[in-house]
Amino acid sequence: MDQDIAILTPEKAIVTYRLAGLGSRMLAHLIDVIMLVAIFVLITFMTAALGIVLGSPLLIGFLLVGVFAIPFLYFILQEAYLNGQTIGKKITGCRVRMADGTPITPTAAVGRNLMRPADLLPGTYLIGLIAVFTNAKSQRIGDLAANTIVCLERKPLQMYAVAPHKAGYHALESAVGDLPGMTMEEYVALRRFADRFPELSTQTQARLIAEVYAPIADRRGVPHLPQVHPIYLAEAIVMKYGRENGLL
Repeated sequence: MDQDIAILTPEKAIVTYRLAGLGSRMLAHLIDVIMLVAIFVLITFMTAALGIVLGSPLLIGFLLVGVFAIPFLYFILQEAYLNGQTIGKKITGCRVRMADGTPITPTAAVGRNLMRPADLLPGTYLIGLIAVFTNAKSQRIGDLAANTIVCLERKPLQMYAVAPHKAGYHALESAVGDLPGMTMEEYVALRRFADRFPELSTQTQARLIAEVYAPIADRRGVPHLPQVHPIYLAEAIVMKYGRENGLL
């Protein structure tokens, strides 16, 4: 069910979000339910202790009110004031946003969570599940009412900037060794690989590291350095070979 949704901002820029699938949303909800159970247990023990000390029947009334109100407050307050994330959503990497991609508003947080019973009651649970599967934004009933969506947080990608060849020396040249027998064809292949690397997708980067860089590095005795990304070693090879052969 995971899919991307593209949103056109008022500045005419296209922003994409990955919609959270049913599995990640159910896991987030399960974690939140566990947190709520822990809160209820704590409140019950505290209320019982105070009741024994104070002997006030009003505490039972407060407990009953808490049982009803706390689940709503738990979700509403966290989503409204923690930028769309409850504890469960934080752990699973989900976040609630408005359907236009902007941060969720307190009003929307109230609306989507007051509708939560409609997704859980036996008579309407199937309707809520069908709603998630059948609308383009994977919205449950509460999301439809509040005009919200649940997205997966994108993990920041590591960005690698290729050192300009005219810089002269690369800090890792001593680590790549003497490059015995390296050919012009290998140099050209590595230079193109290094020049294009920042523009490639993560999958293509990984494939070219395995198909282009790794065979050349193995043939020329370039060591594998666990703490150094291969693109930096590729840059060092290109700059060292290029300088030594008058190609820079």
